[in-house]
Amino acid sequence: MSTETHDVTKGTGRVITRFGAELLVRCDDKSTIRCAPKRKLENIACGDWVDWQSNPTGIARVDKIHKRKNAITRLTYRGKPRTIAANVDQLLIVSAWLPEPFWDLVDRYIIAAEQLGAEATIVINKQDLAEQYAKQEGWRALADYEKIGYKVLHVNTKDSTGIDALKETMSGKTNILLGRSGVGKSSIANKIMPEAAILTAEISESGEGRHTTTTADLYDLADDGYLIDSPGVRDYMPDNLDPIKLANGYIEFQPYLNSCRFSNCTHNHEPQCSVRQAVEEGEISTSRYERYLDALNNL
Repeated sequence: MSTETHDVTKGTGRVITRFGAELLVRCDDKSTIRCAPKRKLENIACGDWVDWQSNPTGIARVDKIHKRKNAITRLTYRGKPRTIAANVDQLLIVSAWLPEPFWDLVDRYIIAAEQLGAEATIVINKQDLAEQYAKQEGWRALADYEKIGYKVLHVNTKDSTGIDALKETMSGKTNILLGRSGVGKSSIANKIMPEAAILTAEISESGEGRHTTTTADLYDLADDGYLIDSPGVRDYMPDNLDPIKLANGYIEFQPYLNSCRFSNCTHNHEPQCSVRQAVEEGEISTSRYERYLDALNNL
């Protein structure tokens, strides 16, 4: 009687997609392995770093999720949070001159970046329409963002204007694209993708073909840059804001937050509010402050 022995391989990798109960992991050697997580790791998501080990009689198993830098979650139809992407470094907030920019939404995405501890870059698409559709209010809003430290890039996917600068900004980071419908997120992704190594080509070698349903996909953009993309990711919006999180999301408020008379100041009507005084003295943009008040009233 003979006993067969099988070598078990272990490694570390990054989840590049999830389909049902299984997922694909990109290994250190750039190969891709099909895995299934332990039951207790059901919340695993695209972008997670994991430890895996092979299974001689079946697909590999994920044993551990590394500590996350952050996680993007959405509520399920049952009202429970579900992680759809993890370890994001930069939010690319896409707007355009047509449809008309919605600066309240841009502010909301910036707040999301601050909550995640991620960078925020504002991308204005359809640069060719600026002369016809851009308004002074829009140029002032962009100047306000740049003044407080946010990068603003102008691109045009029709002639690739600004695409190289966008790729440079994405280099070395895990990125996601955000923005309202019609601003050109898909066009920008398609401009970036042709040079990308799409890591989710095949689920297996058994003829099962490409997966059709997934939470998100991780694309390798070279120069150690990545894009996590899916309709669910593109439409992400933080849904757990309170007055404190909202105020902390306005980075120009931060030097003044501890100087207000009241520790629970909402920077709206309270006396001796340092934030409101900074607005009156021109240290904080009046437009940004007014949009903050609108957001506060809608919490």
